[in-house]
Amino acid sequence: MAEQYDVIIIGGGPGGYNCAIRCGQLGLKVACVETRKTLGGTCLNVGCIPSKALLHATALYETAQKDFPAMGIKATVEADIPAMIESKNKVVTGLTQGIDYLFKKNNVERIVGYGKIKAKGEVEVDGKIYTTKNIVIATGSEVAALPGVEIDEKTIVSSTGALDLQEVPENLLVIGGGVIGLELGSVWRRLGAKVTVVEYMPSIMVNSDKEIQKSALRMFKKQGMKFELSRKVMGVEKSKAGLTVKTEAAAGGKPKDIAADVVLVCIGRNAFTKNLGLETVGIETDKRGKIPQNHWKTSVDGIWAVGDVIDGPMLAHKAEEEGVAVAETIAGQSGHVNFDVIPDVVYTHPEIASVGQTEEQLKEAGIPFKRGKFPFTANSRARCNHEAEGFAKILAHAETDEILGAHILGPLAGDLIHEVAVAMEFKASSEDLARTCHAHPTVSEAVRQAAMDVEGWATQM
Repeated sequence: MAEQYDVIIIGGGPGGYNCAIRCGQLGLKVACVETRKTLGGTCLNVGCIPSKALLHATALYETAQKDFPAMGIKATVEADIPAMIESKNKVVTGLTQGIDYLFKKNNVERIVGYGKIKAKGEVEVDGKIYTTKNIVIATGSEVAALPGVEIDEKTIVSSTGALDLQEVPENLLVIGGGVIGLELGSVWRRLGAKVTVVEYMPSIMVNSDKEIQKSALRMFKKQGMKFELSRKVMGVEKSKAGLTVKTEAAAGGKPKDIAADVVLVCIGRNAFTKNLGLETVGIETDKRGKIPQNHWKTSVDGIWAVGDVIDGPMLAHKAEEEGVAVAETIAGQSGHVNFDVIPDVVYTHPEIASVGQTEEQLKEAGIPFKRGKFPFTANSRARCNHEAEGFAKILAHAETDEILGAHILGPLAGDLIHEVAVAMEFKASSEDLARTCHAHPTVSEAVRQAAMDVEGWATQM
């Protein structure tokens, strides 16, 4: 008789492995199926983590090149690309091994192979059947394809290939002006590549607050990136001389050819739900391949779905929250995720971060709001650190003063945003944040001053 589990999770990414660990902590008999030899999914292996390692290394490199003289430091630096890539790989290896340790610590069984739903309560892995009371689908997403552009991970690359280039391309063309394109474009621009971003929409980071969009575009242009907005890519031609990217205006007509050595395709990601056996139990996906669910319950009792395979932002931390919530729900607890407080960060330099609603969303919903804004040029610590670009903005309800959103472009934005996220979780008002004493001098004072400015009493500008 087959061994019986309480939970089998298909997918070892952030949603899957956090769900598995929480199940183990709660005393459930759990197994996690992952086809990769290493755990962590796209995020840890070929996404969030390796990209941040390269972003950090190249930011230090550029700082040494361009900012040291203004601070009275003389230094000569050069980039060793293979060594940089190897350093990134060591970080990834150490963290994937860390998840293996956490599985052992929390009694999670790891099953290596391709998992498919064979029937309700049955998961097949490479021909072997495992039985379980609950199945959690946490298979994540895959790179979205662009018609006419075939990724070979050599000269036409996805984010995976862009993280492993062994030399700096002279001309890098990025298809897509979203987070991945801007981050990886920044990495290779800092190392000397001429970077051109082609974006179908009339702006970059289209889901962001519009003031952030405009400020970020100016920032990236100032840093040396070129942008072709409202333009679509029709195909890429290869020749001995390199690549020719065929484009035309998004509205049609006005063709333009752009030469490149490497093309990075990052137009988004699609839910990975094919070949999972969903049809065998009657689970249908929507036109985007995502699984309909209600509080992570699919249409089939005992089958759950979390992360990129369901609606919502494709963010590792959103998947983590859902994985933990599902584990707790299965264990009879009250799993919960506050989808109104999911931070989003672009790890460029400076960083860009947001939480809650944008001005445009509030206007569209007819919600009356007040805004407070504070520039980092008026922040003492940012000036000391020669990192005074950008601003912090707080949006609060015009009547109740509850904080409804925050948007930060500036130093340490990805860390500062969590001060507002915690405040929002407790439904704090902008005055609550404004009247909380902050140490001086710190960049976090900019967030407090923005909260003070909601009522027009910022004291440092």
